[in-house]
Amino acid sequence: MNDIARSANRAVAAPERQAQPPPPHTKPPTSGTAAPAEAAKPVRQRDAFFDNAKYLAIVLVAMGHAWEPLRDDSRAAAALYIAVYTFHMPAFIVISGYFSRSFDASPDRIRRLVTGIAVPYVLFEVAYTFFKRWAGDDPTYPVSLLDPWYLTWFLVALFVWRLTTPLWKVVRWPLPLSLAIAALASISPDIGDDLDLQRVLQFLPFFVLGLLLKPEHFQLVRRREVRLLSVPVFAGALAIAYWAAPRMNAAWFYRRDSAQELAAPGWTGAVMTLALFGCSVILVACFLAWVPRRKMWFTVLGAGTLYGYLLHGFLAQGSRFWDWYGPDWIHQPLGEITVTLVAAAVITALCTPPVQRIFRFAMEPKMEWAFKQDAADIARAR
Repeated sequence: MNDIARSANRAVAAPERQAQPPPPHTKPPTSGTAAPAEAAKPVRQRDAFFDNAKYLAIVLVAMGHAWEPLRDDSRAAAALYIAVYTFHMPAFIVISGYFSRSFDASPDRIRRLVTGIAVPYVLFEVAYTFFKRWAGDDPTYPVSLLDPWYLTWFLVALFVWRLTTPLWKVVRWPLPLSLAIAALASISPDIGDDLDLQRVLQFLPFFVLGLLLKPEHFQLVRRREVRLLSVPVFAGALAIAYWAAPRMNAAWFYRRDSAQELAAPGWTGAVMTLALFGCSVILVACFLAWVPRRKMWFTVLGAGTLYGYLLHGFLAQGSRFWDWYGPDWIHQPLGEITVTLVAAAVITALCTPPVQRIFRFAMEPKMEWAFKQDAADIARAR
């Protein structure tokens, strides 16, 4: 309902290249428009592990959206949906936090925050609104930059999280504090829908966790024994999800509502916040344990996950508006497998370099005209 690069900047799923700290064994590239000082430096090599993680996570996001209309007719689809929603956005957000560790609110970082997150948010929020008016046959649907529609909530959240990065660097207990904030949000129905603040606050602990991680933590989850242990853990998670599918409200995983709005007692919000955080962290670790470390055929697609994330939303919503799930065969096992494969193929195509080149004007605009040149920039230009 949480990226979570053109390096880690696009994560949706995926963080953006800006403000990225060095991952294990390498220095990450920057995102958006490189500052003149950075442009003079040698080209930095990307870390294949993180690009692979972002691509695989965005594929799971697309699959989850494809399974959503199948849940009522298939308990297996509902179980897969719950299991994947437990960790796919948390994985994106943890990686986003990890690559935001160097964010220091300097002018250059702020410029790239605006061009790499704020501007795409405005453009896609408006585009989604007009798409809903046309495809959803809702000509009066209002344009509102305060009420993110569908996928754009992640850009709002990432913008807010990045701005708060300096705060989390100075407080004494950042993770417990962020969990307390998330728990309080989950029992506060008056927060409302502005800027999808419930999601911003309830997903916050994952971003803070990413800020606290170090390269050796990622080395730890990639150990052979962790990979082997993750297999029964995933199997157990699927079994629990299969049991919970007809009994549990999947909206808990979206983190967009308080407990009271989900017709549950207020105290359950705090309990579910802590319980889901623990489950999500375990499954994120299991997911990262199986991410390939070497360069794969899909590694290059990790730089385009934000493109795939935002663009596939038109097809995901269009499939509902145009009743693509209407035929009975789609709700049979073969149809469900077909839908899954199509979702993976579409999101893969939308992450490719040609698509990035076409839509770079919206995702990574340079906008040099909008910002002042500081004295150092002017001197270098001369």
